Amino acid sequence: MDDHTQLSSAAGADYPGAAYDGQWRALVAPREHVNPVPRGRYHLVVIGAGPGGLVTAIAAAGLGARVALVERHAMGGDCLNVGCVPSKALLEITARAGVDFDRAFAWLREVRAGIAEHDSVQRYTAAGVDVYQGEARFVGPAAVEVAGQRLAARRFVIATGARAAVPPIPGLADVEPLTNETLFDLREQPRRLAILGAGAIGCEMAQVFARLGTEVHLFERAAQVLPLEHAAAGAVLAEALVRDGVTLHLGEAVSAVRREDGAVLIEAGDRAVTVDRVLVALGRQPNVAALDLAAAGVRQLQDGRIAVDRRLRTSNRRIYAVGDVCSAQQFTHNADLQARAVVQNALFLPTARVDGAVIPHCTYTCPEVASVGRGEADLVAAGVAFERYRVDFADLDRGRAAGEREGFAEVLTTAGGDRILGATLVGHDAGEQIAPLVLMMSRKLGLGAASSLVLPYPTRAEYLKRLGDAVNRQRLTPRVAGLLRGWLRLVR
Repeated sequence: MDDHTQLSSAAGADYPGAAYDGQWRALVAPREHVNPVPRGRYHLVVIGAGPGGLVTAIAAAGLGARVALVERHAMGGDCLNVGCVPSKALLEITARAGVDFDRAFAWLREVRAGIAEHDSVQRYTAAGVDVYQGEARFVGPAAVEVAGQRLAARRFVIATGARAAVPPIPGLADVEPLTNETLFDLREQPRRLAILGAGAIGCEMAQVFARLGTEVHLFERAAQVLPLEHAAAGAVLAEALVRDGVTLHLGEAVSAVRREDGAVLIEAGDRAVTVDRVLVALGRQPNVAALDLAAAGVRQLQDGRIAVDRRLRTSNRRIYAVGDVCSAQQFTHNADLQARAVVQNALFLPTARVDGAVIPHCTYTCPEVASVGRGEADLVAAGVAFERYRVDFADLDRGRAAGEREGFAEVLTTAGGDRILGATLVGHDAGEQIAPLVLMMSRKLGLGAASSLVLPYPTRAEYLKRLGDAVNRQRLTPRVAGLLRGWLRLVR
């Protein structure tokens, strides 16, 4: 079932938050919308109304360009409809005591409906964007067809995003697994839930459903949760998930799935677990199948993503791509950055580059895990020497006052210097706490500069000053220390 079918099928139903779903659908996929008549040759046709496409379209229209925006499902893309917004709404409300499934899912629907206005067809039409509902297909290097109409343009931007990948595990397709595209449509709580994949989505939803009282089994073929993150971060989060009631199955790939006596049996290694539903969170694949990229002369990478250069141009210089359809870093904020660059490049001189951008990311579990830059394993594999600086949040006075026993901030710098190569934070509001490090990396400030900060006391942000002090102490070589002592003897 695709997103548009989901949006349409629940109309008139009675379930927690149904009224909010009605509001949401009316904003992002209004039934009464009639596609406009094309206004000659557009400056820009944007295909896909997720975060990257929305920012591109409204920014270009704001500059006076004639813009067409094509969306086959719902305005807002995954982030609003089946991704960031509903998942974070669930994480926030289930952190409170006494919240049940109905209240939690009604809340996610209320939040989603409240935000949907910003991504609505009405808002974009009012901003001067021609919004077309339907599937876009290239019919040559400089035109697409949508719902029987041909749209010609000077430039095109592909922003069709990605969808959940369902691996060919024997029997998995037969049990109708949930993905992020269907999970938030649930109207009844699963009593037992298996989640395949302990990346960000898998860990976040494992914590949500465990808090709601579902028996959760989280499967990951790697030896740790969040296998792409710092090993210590994975260990801290694993302990938190187990405390919340999640059963972890690490180090074994799921080999088979099958229905048995009205339930679902999951086999991994020598273990078998019986559940009621399965959620697949095993990666993403780009949405390109319907575009007919060959007709436009657009090259793809081996994994299916669209190949782009550092200015986001495809192999067809008339066509650009942004977001998950072309990027290895599949985050909303990365799509936003790329969209801003592509407006410059597609409409004016193509001088904006994105290859040097500092892109952080965060898993919004409790505790949160946020990171930016290069990790230790990457640096070791590349033979890059580095220094490690670490502060445990439990050692900060605010951490002691809050009774925090876990979490840390670790920063890797150049060996013998203080240029920040990467950082990992684990703890309360790690996604917020990493912001100054992102700024420092973007502005090429060394970690030692944090020593001069004056911060409110007591706060968790003091980790930054502690790290800066540690760098400066490291610079106090025996020779420098001797010179300072000599000076002080002279001025007595």
